[in-house]
Amino acid sequence: MLFLAAEGGEPHNPIIPPWQEIVVGSIAFAVLCYVLMKFVFPRMEQTFQARVDAIEGGIKRAEAAQAEANQLLEQYRAQLAEARTDAAKIRDDARADAEGIRQDILAKAREESDRVIQAGKDALTAERATIVRELRAEVGTIAVDLASKIVGESLADEARRKGTVDRFLSDLESTGAR
Repeated sequence: MLFLAAEGGEPHNPIIPPWQEIVVGSIAFAVLCYVLMKFVFPRMEQTFQARVDAIEGGIKRAEAAQAEANQLLEQYRAQLAEARTDAAKIRDDARADAEGIRQDILAKAREESDRVIQAGKDALTAERATIVRELRAEVGTIAVDLASKIVGESLADEARRKGTVDRFLSDLESTGAR
């Protein structure tokens, strides 16, 4: 300010700068704007566009991945439902097979039981026949001895004794059967 005051003597307004500073400031501002518009703004625009592309590409990739995940989820659900259906079918088949095996085992057990019962009946019949035969001989002997004592004579003839005892026992059986 002293410089201006010394030159012309006109007082300088502090709010309005001198015209030389305005010209230099305007030229510097124009150069700065030119450099920014020519070099910096296009570079910044490229960077912003790359970021936008990266973000939009990431979003598209995320949407595609989400759609693929949903599709896989549906496939897995369908496979799971199919597996459950197959498992239920296998379980039902196994139950049916088990019931068939159970019926076969029961039938074989009944057959074996019937065979054992029949074998027991046959054994009892054979044992009864043996006992009847032994009792017949013993009863015959006792009857002949008793008859000998009552009659007072000896029934020594074996053939006669046998015929008499057999006839007597046959008469008893026919009487008991009526």
